[in-house]
Amino acid sequence: MPKTVKRETTGMENIADILLKYSVDNSGKYVTREFQDYGYRLALELDDAKRVSMYIKFAKTIDRHLLEAARSFVKDATHAKNKSRLFMWKLKQLKTEREKKESSSSQ
Repeated sequence: MPKTVKRETTGMENIADILLKYSVDNSGKYVTREFQDYGYRLALELDDAKRVSMYIKFAKTIDRHLLEAARSFVKDATHAKNKSRLFMWKLKQLKTEREKKESSSSQ
């Protein structure tokens, strides 16, 4: 007769239980690159699913540090009416600050 081993609970969850918490959106779109995934997730986080392609282009062409800084700013703004508009404003502000810093350091 096989012995049953009783495992102690260590406060850790089973990996299958963790994976069940996440839903996969299978909308028929193919995401093959990391920047596509980042842009898609950014668009969903900003509640701007209509402009996914724009955020994918941003993820491909704009420095990730700027995108993350603008994303963090929007995330901290709890009473934002339009998250995507606030994101665009902050991104523009960060880009102009960086350009000023680069132009002053090159002189």
